[in-house]
Amino acid sequence: MFKRTLCLSVLLAWPAAADMSDEANACIDELRARYGDVGGEVLKQSGSEAGTLVVLRDGSGAEYECVVWSGPEVAELRRVDADGSGSSSGDGTSASAASGTQRIEFDAGTSGTAMTATLNQNTSVRYVLGANDGQFLNVDVGSHGGALDYKIENPDGSMLLDLISSDTPYKGQLWQSGDHVIEILNAGAQPVTFDVGIGIN
Repeated sequence: MFKRTLCLSVLLAWPAAADMSDEANACIDELRARYGDVGGEVLKQSGSEAGTLVVLRDGSGAEYECVVWSGPEVAELRRVDADGSGSSSGDGTSASAASGTQRIEFDAGTSGTAMTATLNQNTSVRYVLGANDGQFLNVDVGSHGGALDYKIENPDGSMLLDLISSDTPYKGQLWQSGDHVIEILNAGAQPVTFDVGIGIN
C-alpha cells in the first residue's frame, strides 16, 4: 500500500517546515489544532498515487497516523499504539481477522479512514460506504505476505471497478448515489494482512 518510505527524526521540536513535505506539514498543523504545540518528530512518510501516510510521535511519546489525500487534505488523524496497530488493547497481538460486511463511517471532521486487518484464505470482506453522485472516491489497498484483489460495486449492483490487484490504487468520480461496496478478496492458500485507506472528496 505504501511504497515509498522517508524517515526523519528530530527530538522535541518539529523540523523546519522547509525540510518536510506538504503532507507532513498538513499533519503537523492538524495535530497542533487538536492538541496544541506538543512538539515531537516525524517518524516516517509513505505514499502511493491515492494517498500518503505520515506517522508522527509527539513530545510525550504518543504516536499518531495521519492519512493525507492530494491537496494536501488531512483525511484522518488518529492516535495509535506503539506497535502501530491502532488497537486500544496495547497487547501487541496481530491484526484482527476481517470478514462479512462492514459499514464505513468517517469520524466527524474527516473525509477518510485507514484500517489494518487480516483476511483468511479463500474469503472476502465487504466495506460499505455511502456516497453521492459526483464525489470522488479514493481506495488504496496494500497487502503484506500475499496477493489480494479488490473490486468496487455501484449502489445498483453494477461494477464501478472490475476485480484488480491490490497493487493498483483507485481514484475516480462516482456516478450514482447510495451505498458503494468495496470488496477485498483473498484467493490464496494462506491468511494475508492488509492495509486499506478509503476516502471521499
